[in-house]
Amino acid sequence: MYAQLVETGSNKLKTLDEMSPEERQFQERINDEIKIEPKNWMPDAYRKTLIRQISQHAHSEIVGMLPEGNWLTRAPTLKRKLQLMAKIQDEAGHGLYLYSAMETLGADRDEEIDKLHDGRAKYSSIFNYPTLNWADMGTVGWLVDGAAIVNQVPLQRTSYGPYARAMIRVCKEESFHQRQGYQILLTMMQEGTDDQKAMVQDSINRFWWPALMMFGPSDENSPNSAQSMAWKIKRHSNDELRQRFLDQTVPQLELLGCTAPDPDLKYNQETGHYEFGEIDWQEFFDVVKGNGPCNRERVEARRNAIDNGAWVREAAVAHAAKRQHRAA
Repeated sequence: MYAQLVETGSNKLKTLDEMSPEERQFQERINDEIKIEPKNWMPDAYRKTLIRQISQHAHSEIVGMLPEGNWLTRAPTLKRKLQLMAKIQDEAGHGLYLYSAMETLGADRDEEIDKLHDGRAKYSSIFNYPTLNWADMGTVGWLVDGAAIVNQVPLQRTSYGPYARAMIRVCKEESFHQRQGYQILLTMMQEGTDDQKAMVQDSINRFWWPALMMFGPSDENSPNSAQSMAWKIKRHSNDELRQRFLDQTVPQLELLGCTAPDPDLKYNQETGHYEFGEIDWQEFFDVVKGNGPCNRERVEARRNAIDNGAWVREAAVAHAAKRQHRAA
């Protein structure tokens, strides 16, 4: 079995015989499917990898509230407004769970949020695309949360205990969001006007490829995947997860009566999988680097939220100090 990257920074992994006693014991624990807990010894690289991944995951949940918040006051009915508000509240809760899990690794939440605001930390590329019509609320729920579920269900078995446990509730709620989003689209396609049906197809056209990009680069261009899988932080490669998502999603697309913006999409009878066209990875990397349609808008909104909410945090701290003084 393998564990950590050689200190030279190459992609070669150490064998058990090449490890120190602490490293070997750590890797054997992982190989035996025993969770790593905060007080257990762990390699610095393992800790840093988890902090980076969990913080990016938490940032994605928080930034992901913004495209939906764009439609909160414009949802077509009171019922839809309540549903959307509940979903946004769920996403905020997911961010809090994940920031808390990250802090068990010794990371500082404020410092990691500062990294988000100054561009040193990333979040899911999908949230840098605008939500232009109401159908986008259905598509975000169906495609975006659907992709998130495929990616996150294996994380319930990730090797770090607090992260794995946080994902149990997150996955249950994301599954509900996915079904809710699909129901929005299904209603529009079955009961809507021709304009509403065209709205659904337009939304799918815009979010299809960015949703496939959510799983990250192809395996050969993902230098961290081998390491993360050796540590069982990840359980499946990017391409495996992308294929699983596609196989689950295309039948749902057909049931809607819509099409994918991919002329190469077809079912392979021999493999039992759907084949798809080439992803525009240049677009993906441009968005990740901060040059997407809404990158600057999203980060600016988060900065403003922190600045405008400073008085609330200060008041809460003052109130807690006052109660503590009275109890002394």
